[in-house]
Amino acid sequence: MVTRNYLILFLLFATIAGYAPVSLANQFDPFAASEADTDSSTLEFLAEAREVPSGEPFHVLMKMTHPPGWHSYFINPGYVGTSLKPNWDLPPGFQAERVGWPTPHIGTTAGKKTYGYEPTVSHLFRIIPPAGLPSGTQMKIAASPRWQICDEANCRPEPGIGAPAALSVVTVTVGPALSLVTANTEAFAEARAMLPGDLPSELKVQAREKEGLVTLILSPADAIPDNTIHFYDFDQVLDSQSEPTVAREGEEVRWSMPLNTDTNLPLGEGISGILTIGEKGYQVHASFADREDDRVSFSKLLAILGGMFLGGMILNLMPCVFPVIGIKIMSFVQQAGEDRRKILNHGVIYAAGVILSFWVLSGLLLALREGAIGNAEQEVTWGYQLQNPWVLWGLMLVMFTLAMNMFGIFEIGASATSVGSNLTRKQGAAGSFFSGVLATVVATPCSAPFLGVAIGLAFNLPPLLFLVAFTVMALGLAFPYVLLSAFPTLVERLPRPGPWMESFKQAMAFLLFGTTGFLLWSFLSLKDVGLPKMLPIVLGLTMIGIACWIYGRWCVVSRAKSTRAIGYLLALAFAAMGVVYSKPPAEGLKWETWSPEAVEEAIAAGRPVYVDFTATWCATCQVNKSRAYNGKVQALFSNYNVLALKADYTNYDPRISTVLAELKRRAVPVNALYRPGEPEPRLTKELFGSTYMANFIEEHLGTQEQP
Repeated sequence: MVTRNYLILFLLFATIAGYAPVSLANQFDPFAASEADTDSSTLEFLAEAREVPSGEPFHVLMKMTHPPGWHSYFINPGYVGTSLKPNWDLPPGFQAERVGWPTPHIGTTAGKKTYGYEPTVSHLFRIIPPAGLPSGTQMKIAASPRWQICDEANCRPEPGIGAPAALSVVTVTVGPALSLVTANTEAFAEARAMLPGDLPSELKVQAREKEGLVTLILSPADAIPDNTIHFYDFDQVLDSQSEPTVAREGEEVRWSMPLNTDTNLPLGEGISGILTIGEKGYQVHASFADREDDRVSFSKLLAILGGMFLGGMILNLMPCVFPVIGIKIMSFVQQAGEDRRKILNHGVIYAAGVILSFWVLSGLLLALREGAIGNAEQEVTWGYQLQNPWVLWGLMLVMFTLAMNMFGIFEIGASATSVGSNLTRKQGAAGSFFSGVLATVVATPCSAPFLGVAIGLAFNLPPLLFLVAFTVMALGLAFPYVLLSAFPTLVERLPRPGPWMESFKQAMAFLLFGTTGFLLWSFLSLKDVGLPKMLPIVLGLTMIGIACWIYGRWCVVSRAKSTRAIGYLLALAFAAMGVVYSKPPAEGLKWETWSPEAVEEAIAAGRPVYVDFTATWCATCQVNKSRAYNGKVQALFSNYNVLALKADYTNYDPRISTVLAELKRRAVPVNALYRPGEPEPRLTKELFGSTYMANFIEEHLGTQEQP
């Protein structure tokens, strides 16, 4: 009794101590706040020609040189960012078109991948004048370009916050013949060298999309050196934050990257962008419709069906099912005596129960996939449900709990096997049929590592082949029973239950632990969860593991009633805390739209105002929002009646530009707290977390009376 009390006290102390790591984690700031570099980019606006014949197109370029450590953006910024906008001011009848986007490279801002250019980049444009201009006409080409630059921790638009876009002008004269500006020849040669080239004629590129993964298939493989390969798509349909996979398969090289789930743009019939192989860039367009290997060939179908049959047979080796084999075959003998035909009939009826159960399972999956149930407009694949954080969370907890069970931390499933033993002894065809149904049900919780793979292989087959694949898997599960019913003497050759089964069961637990790890990784990859949530999730899983251990240790019937009662309470407490810690995060802070009038109105009413000057292209702004506004901070905003306003500077807004200039800031993010009765707001640092924000609010509002 004394030992038990000490152990209970230790567990309670461990529960309280579990909160400490989360508090300490909030103090950790991986980015050191620093003052933004005050240097600006330089812009050169150049014309290639001094004179051109009437109606002939000519080229101009915009060359930008950025401060050290800063970069501008490709048309697809990768994470967030705004690329160059020329803002042309052309004479009537003139047109301007971009020759192409320079080949970008991968950079980072606030730890997020970006696609852009540093330290210099030249954007080349073609100017198309109208025909019939008289000789001597001065063609005045003007632009007011705007762009955005970022370093690791700051972003700012250029020419700069509060500064109007400067008008850049070049003049080209209509003359009898082409006359180039010799001084600009080198600059235009550099600009053209930055553009991607045409794909070599011997290199073919095809594309395919399957289950949210886009794959570029390059052939022949020997035309592609073993260099770094990357694809920068123009339309931001790929998830740039994911690591692409590159695989050489025979005569092909396959580059794959998941789709971007944050975009509303349809994928379309093809994908366009810049493919880089080593230091060289190529502009490519690959059509999804040209690839024919999505059709199931006879050899591929045989491989799938063979795998399904083998998977069904493997289910018979699961700890939940294997002990029933001998019992079931002996029941066949008892029911039919020495008549082997009757024994075989019972085996066939048993197989029918297995097959019918698999038909029900596969029918439900097929109906879901085809939209007959659920949302008819949803794109259903075997992985579609894993885009929902609550589904991933539930699967993760189930897999982790099953792994703990199979490892022997606690026991479930014995009663199901026992019930099955009794029911399989029922006399007649009904008993054999029910045994087949029960075998499928009992096998399911032990089959996650195999059943998931099998469904994944079969889920993209046409409906008829989908059902055939599941039928073959059912035949694999039923085959040993049918074989043993046809040859009852084989039962004597089966391995007898023994200690080896416990070792096998524990070995299978590691597969389930691996599945849990995969689901945890997928869970953290969702945009609403993210890596910052990993610590509480791991702590939650740890507490659920403790709950399973307590249940298996002190809630068994061999323990005293009082011990079981305390064990149940502790197990429930730890399980509840684990669920709370690990569940998907709640919604964040509610923001309203900023305007000077909204600020003045709230201040006049005696209400504090917190303004987040932000932009979708500002990576640091997005990191702040993901880290800073947890439940405690939201409660402080509510307690102090703080009005949260978002000043969105994604597109240029002169009102925001004016306020930022008044605050002596040149780059977003800027976060300002306006207090009634004070002329100047209080500013936060550029990069911060929830602990800093909670302290900031309490420091500046804690001394005021709450409304």
